[in-house]
Amino acid sequence: MKESSSLTRFGISMEDKLLKSFDQLIREKGYKNRSEAVRDLVRDALVKETWSDKDQLVAGCIQIFYNHHQRGLMENLTTIQHEFHHMILATTHIHLDQHNCLEMIVVKGKVSELQLLCNELLSMKGVKYGDFSVTPVEID
Repeated sequence: MKESSSLTRFGISMEDKLLKSFDQLIREKGYKNRSEAVRDLVRDALVKETWSDKDQLVAGCIQIFYNHHQRGLMENLTTIQHEFHHMILATTHIHLDQHNCLEMIVVKGKVSELQLLCNELLSMKGVKYGDFSVTPVEID
């Protein structure tokens, strides 16, 4: 049985300059119309809101860009990952050049625990950049 879907139309007021920038973004991203772009922005905002519920079950990817010559860094990163092993599903380690590595850690767990893991990893001396993308495991 197909679930019926209903659409509701509503208007949005926007300054000319902001609208022109938004239309440029829509073209660059390949959206067919403004509605599709607005729906994606709303979905993205709702996913980010899951961070406010510390018990929410989420999955995501932690990206860490670092200098592997930093004394003790690789050992510390490994130790931290072992402490949080129950939330780590997979890791990928990429050698970008002679000095820099990118590590991607796929995770699943409660927001509160994953925030601890992210904070520990990204605050280490030698980590140049880090990011965490996340989505709820159960989406309504």
